[in-house]
Amino acid sequence: MKPYFKLMRSGPQFYFVLRAANHRVILTSERYTTEQSALKGIEAVRKNVGEEHGFSRKLAVNGEPMFNVVARNGEIVGTSETYRSVASREKGIASVLANAPIAPLRNAVRRPD
Repeated sequence: MKPYFKLMRSGPQFYFVLRAANHRVILTSERYTTEQSALKGIEAVRKNVGEEHGFSRKLAVNGEPMFNVVARNGEIVGTSETYRSVASREKGIASVLANAPIAPLRNAVRRPD
């Protein structure tokens, strides 16, 4: 199994996750009001992770390393999990760099009949 994006719904809002080959969540998006906006968010991640400046390295409130994927307009389009070390965070970034541009969209939200 290869990494993939999954579009999901939370109440009336949509969001996406990037999952690793082992199905672990690498990146979670913000909430969007429409499915189309969430799909555009996936495209923004694909476009912005091709360059190192698309990442903002941070520490979470609990002090653990994490990162955001930042669009060219400065908006955060994805947030990582927290990591136990800076080295692990860098591996997470490397995974997003390698996989997000080519990760397919799987299991998209189904529209109600």
